[in-house]
Amino acid sequence: MRTATLGPAQRAESLAAMAERELDVLVVGAGVVGAGVALDAVTRGLSTGLVEARDWASGTSSRSSKLIHGGLRYLEMLDFALVREALKERGLLLERLAPHLVKPVPFLYPLQHKGWERLYAGSGVALYDAMSMARGHGRGLPTHRHLSRRRALRVAPALKKDALVGALQYYDAQMDDARFVATLVRTAASYGAKAANCARVTGFLREGERVVGARVEDVEAGGEYEIRARQIVNATGVWTDDTQAMVGERGQFHVRASKGIHLVVPRDRISSSSGLILRTEKSVLFVIPWGRHWIIGTTDTDWDLDKTHPAASSADIDYLLEHVNSVLAVPLTRDDVEGVYAGLRPLLAGESDATSKLSREHTVAHPVPGLVVVAGGKYTTYRVMAKDAVDEAVRGLDQRVAECVTEDVPLLGAEGYRALWNARARIAARTGLHVVRVEHLLNRFGAMAEEILDLVVADPSLGEPLQFADDYLRAEIVYAASHEGARHLDDALTRRTRISIETFDRGTRSALEAAELMAPVLGWDKDHIEREVEHYQKRVEAERESQRQPDDLTADAARLGAPDIVPL
Repeated sequence: MRTATLGPAQRAESLAAMAERELDVLVVGAGVVGAGVALDAVTRGLSTGLVEARDWASGTSSRSSKLIHGGLRYLEMLDFALVREALKERGLLLERLAPHLVKPVPFLYPLQHKGWERLYAGSGVALYDAMSMARGHGRGLPTHRHLSRRRALRVAPALKKDALVGALQYYDAQMDDARFVATLVRTAASYGAKAANCARVTGFLREGERVVGARVEDVEAGGEYEIRARQIVNATGVWTDDTQAMVGERGQFHVRASKGIHLVVPRDRISSSSGLILRTEKSVLFVIPWGRHWIIGTTDTDWDLDKTHPAASSADIDYLLEHVNSVLAVPLTRDDVEGVYAGLRPLLAGESDATSKLSREHTVAHPVPGLVVVAGGKYTTYRVMAKDAVDEAVRGLDQRVAECVTEDVPLLGAEGYRALWNARARIAARTGLHVVRVEHLLNRFGAMAEEILDLVVADPSLGEPLQFADDYLRAEIVYAASHEGARHLDDALTRRTRISIETFDRGTRSALEAAELMAPVLGWDKDHIEREVEHYQKRVEAERESQRQPDDLTADAARLGAPDIVPL
């Protein structure tokens, strides 16, 4: 199957095409749900457009815990339906839809009480495995096992001996959330969807009560388009209420933002061959393997300040360090923290206490003719949310439309991935790259890694690692701009790669080289390169300053000290 290229020319063509002819479905917002809606709609045969004000996954969908999981703790809340649904989706992603992007990850759950806790927690994990197997999608993961304290400390020597009496080990799955969304968008485009980032909806078109389209501003080149569509899907996450306000309608529900922050530390700071899951007084804390790093998170606090750039305060960082250090023999310090990121969960808040229980579920509404709203939910169940949203939109189309087929539509890069993985040594010999580099590309791009290798063959210098961020090849930065829709340096260093959280300098030392690699693709001159680098450095400094502040208000003010967009 052909892949879709999301370069500058394709973006311009997509905007023009969307404005030229009425679409069946226009999706607003390209997080994981919006991208999923676009794929669902276009694979039912509907003409589909997707617009995003900033970059693919620039909000919540690039700032998650990067887990694809059933939600073990929801079993304790007796929310069996949510867990069952999520486990099915986890299995589909691991086995069929995205085996190149979604990988198994082990977790160790330390037990602190003898007897009853092993029985209680063990029963929950056993039920978790059984529910996964019962759906027919659990074969890709090992089942849980019980460990004595001695065996647990062999798996995780970093733990204090007195922090556990034994442990359980079980498996879930993880992915690079921003890369997953970019792949979703490209998959939708490969089936014919038109997609444009840096394209902000500024208002809706109305005919009487009916919404018939949207006014879309081209944030990059200037100008405004009128894009008409028979149905519009609002998939803007924590911005749902703001988007709804453009039609002057009070929604049937509201979306409340909850902030979660994560820390990234080098892998050698915690000696363990398994991730960890720890109980806190409010929720759970994960220590997640992430390449040569660990991700530690998360928090869960109300946030009613700037939604575009949620800020992590010094208090947030201290909270995570305090809780993880309670079980570590060698405690972490601020100096161990490479990266910090903050994201906002879109939680549903109804008009009364009775509807607030929807917070981790999702809902779909049709508040006015022509406009569908989808909100809530969790990353793992994005495909189900997308299906429900398109089902609702189809009710407003006066035609027969095919049923959802995305359960059987692999994402780009999935087909052929396992065969290429088996041939990775041969590919390394052919290209001159080390086999570890080939594995890295296959696990980020699947079969599309061949397109990056073609760039290296054409220009061997692109097969060199990026200076000061040598986990990534120079070719990956070029490819981000030419094929994946990266429009700015921030897009490449923060979402197409994760350099901004995986290096102690947070990507500032790699910024100039990366900008120079993107420049020929995006038509930047020397002045534009300098503006991109300066903007990125100011963003990093504003984030660092926010993380030195004592609370949300001061952290938010510090983060807003950097400009939001690169000046033209």
